[in-house]
Amino acid sequence: MADQRGRQEIGPIVSSAHLADGALPALSELEFGLILAGNAFDRWMVRCMTAAGEPGCAAIDVLVLHSVAHRQRPKRLGDLCSVLGVEDTHLVIYAIKKLERRGLVTSARAGKEKLIAATEKGFETCLKYRAVREALLVESMKGIGLDPAVTSAVAATLRVLSGHYDQAARAAASL
Repeated sequence: MADQRGRQEIGPIVSSAHLADGALPALSELEFGLILAGNAFDRWMVRCMTAAGEPGCAAIDVLVLHSVAHRQRPKRLGDLCSVLGVEDTHLVIYAIKKLERRGLVTSARAGKEKLIAATEKGFETCLKYRAVREALLVESMKGIGLDPAVTSAVAATLRVLSGHYDQAARAAASL
């Protein structure tokens, strides 16, 4: 399709034109943005953790470590999975085992439940990660002039959207 000047319009930037042909093409644009942002974020976490002195971690390992270190309180496996939105608990269990082997977390039984806590080395690694993040990511993000209120609103919107995708996933599983 051409615009008023006779130039060809590119149209929405999507990964799957057949999905954008539906009733809400903008959703396909958003989904493509989520794909790109999600993959870039995973790469960033892995490389930032490497720069913080822990090479070889997967993105889920980094997420689990930061979640376990959050507020310096031990966490239950179910709580970690819930907070991270991970349905397959074995992924988090495997990440915990890898982090234990690195000496970044410990686990202990509390009755029937397993509690996972960050070690001193784990907290130190999180602080090193934060320092790398501040130097390489936060400083450059500040330079583009993101409004903190708008950034928080986008984050809230993404959390709401995650609920819609979860509900749709449950509905699809029942078909």
